Amino acid sequence: MAAIESPCILVCSVDMKTGYCFGCGRTRDEISAWLNMTPERRREVMALLPARLETVERRPRRETRRTRMARERGTV
Repeated sequence: MAAIESPCILVCSVDMKTGYCFGCGRTRDEISAWLNMTPERRREVMALLPARLETVERRPRRETRRTRMARERGTV
Protein backbone atom coordinates (compact mmCIF):
# COMPACT_ATOMS: atom_id res chain seq x y z
CA MET A 1 0.00 0.00 0.00
CA ALA A 2 1.46 3.36 -1.03
CA ALA A 3 1.69 6.24 1.45
CA ILE A 4 -0.76 9.09 0.86
CA GLU A 5 0.84 12.52 0.71
CA SER A 6 -0.61 14.88 3.28
CA PRO A 7 0.03 18.53 4.21
CA CYS A 8 -0.81 17.82 7.87
CA ILE A 9 1.77 19.14 10.35
CA LEU A 10 -0.19 18.03 13.44
CA VAL A 11 -1.40 21.54 14.28
CA CYS A 12 -5.04 20.60 14.09
CA SER A 13 -7.11 23.65 14.91
CA VAL A 14 -9.45 25.50 12.57
CA ASP A 15 -9.52 29.28 12.27
CA MET A 16 -13.17 30.15 12.84
CA LYS A 17 -12.88 33.26 10.66
CA THR A 18 -11.60 31.55 7.50
CA GLY A 19 -12.56 27.92 8.12
CA TYR A 20 -8.98 26.81 7.35
CA CYS A 21 -6.77 24.68 9.57
CA PHE A 22 -3.99 26.75 11.19
CA GLY A 23 -1.47 24.02 10.38
CA CYS A 24 -2.23 22.85 6.86
CA GLY A 25 -4.82 25.24 5.43
CA ARG A 26 -7.43 22.62 4.58
CA THR A 27 -11.11 22.90 5.46
CA ARG A 28 -12.79 20.40 7.79
CA ASP A 29 -14.51 18.80 4.81
CA GLU A 30 -11.22 18.43 2.93
CA ILE A 31 -9.52 16.91 5.98
CA SER A 32 -12.29 14.36 6.49
CA ALA A 33 -12.42 13.44 2.78
CA TRP A 34 -8.63 13.38 2.26
CA LEU A 35 -8.19 9.60 2.22
CA ASN A 36 -11.00 9.15 -0.30
CA MET A 37 -9.80 11.88 -2.70
CA THR A 38 -8.04 10.97 -5.91
CA PRO A 39 -4.35 11.85 -6.04
CA GLU A 40 -5.21 14.52 -8.63
CA ARG A 41 -7.79 16.15 -6.34
CA ARG A 42 -5.34 16.10 -3.40
CA ARG A 43 -2.75 17.87 -5.59
CA GLU A 44 -5.36 20.48 -6.58
CA VAL A 45 -6.16 21.17 -2.93
CA MET A 46 -2.47 21.27 -1.98
CA ALA A 47 -1.85 23.90 -4.65
CA LEU A 48 -4.38 26.17 -2.88
CA LEU A 49 -2.89 25.80 0.61
CA PRO A 50 -0.08 28.39 0.55
CA ALA A 51 -2.50 31.18 -0.39
CA ARG A 52 -5.00 30.01 2.21
CA LEU A 53 -2.41 29.98 4.98
CA GLU A 54 -1.64 33.62 4.21
CA THR A 55 -5.23 34.49 5.20
CA VAL A 56 -5.23 32.63 8.53
CA GLU A 57 -4.69 34.76 11.62
CA ARG A 58 -1.71 33.27 13.37
CA ARG A 59 -2.16 34.18 16.99
CA PRO A 60 -0.74 31.82 19.59
CA ARG A 61 -3.52 30.05 21.48
CA ARG A 62 -1.45 30.30 24.64
CA GLU A 63 1.56 32.23 25.84
CA THR A 64 4.78 30.67 24.59
CA ARG A 65 7.88 30.30 26.74
CA ARG A 66 9.69 32.88 24.62
CA THR A 67 6.87 35.40 24.99
CA ARG A 68 6.64 34.81 28.73
CA MET A 69 10.40 35.31 29.20
CA ALA A 70 10.32 38.52 27.12
CA ARG A 71 7.34 39.78 29.13
CA GLU A 72 9.13 39.03 32.40
CA ARG A 73 12.20 40.92 31.17
CA GLY A 74 9.94 43.82 30.25
CA THR A 75 10.86 43.78 26.55
CA VAL A 76 7.31 43.10 25.33
